Amino acid sequence: MKKTPAPPPPIPTHVAIIMDGNGRWARARGLPRLAGHHEGAKAVRRTVTYAREIGVRYLTLYSFSSENWSRPAPEITGLMNLLHEYLNRELRTMLDNGIRLHTIGAVERLPDFVRRLLDDVREQTADLDDMTLTLALSYGGRDELVRAVRGVAREVAQGKLDLEAVDAAAVERHLDTVGLPDPDLLIRTSGESRISNFLLWQIAYSELCLVPTLWPDFDEQTFHDAIVEFQARERRFGKTSDQVQRVASAGRGP
Repeated sequence: MKKTPAPPPPIPTHVAIIMDGNGRWARARGLPRLAGHHEGAKAVRRTVTYAREIGVRYLTLYSFSSENWSRPAPEITGLMNLLHEYLNRELRTMLDNGIRLHTIGAVERLPDFVRRLLDDVREQTADLDDMTLTLALSYGGRDELVRAVRGVAREVAQGKLDLEAVDAAAVERHLDTVGLPDPDLLIRTSGESRISNFLLWQIAYSELCLVPTLWPDFDEQTFHDAIVEFQARERRFGKTSDQVQRVASAGRGP
């Protein structure tokens, strides 16, 4: 099989992906939904490997949303088993390739056997810094913002923070993603055009790329093409193009 080349620089520092379409992929083939999830796990491996190869520093995958808990119990059990299998199988790859595992979301809701393995993998990869792989698990953007607001309110109530000093930085200190840069590029698969409660604060100025490919079919070429599309855009961050150019020329970056 012909190897997909790396896109030309600059490579986005942080790519986030809404992995959608496993169920439709399975239904189109007359297979159970879990078959789609198993194929989706293969796409995760391809995506992580390619991201590491081309120099993406941060990759965040929407793996299991807070709303997914409403799915049928057998499907949830299958997804948790699949996550456990993935972590067991990929730990060696993470260690060999300098990939640190990070998680966001209400992971305390996950089954004990998954949480224990997550803790172990995070501990073993904590000092690796070639790429950070973040799995959004039991995650919802609104839930995250509510937790952040509670954290800020607690600081104010305890006298640690003056009410008038509450700003964006104060909120960001309490987000699940504290310490991570905001995504440069958000990819959503399956042709849908929704954010689906994902990284609501963090994607304020992310470039969005909506691809028709169902997640199990997402491959290196699809990823490559999304990055090339991203590179062709002019990122303004609320500024005019002239302002962006002046800031970039000053060496500060927008």
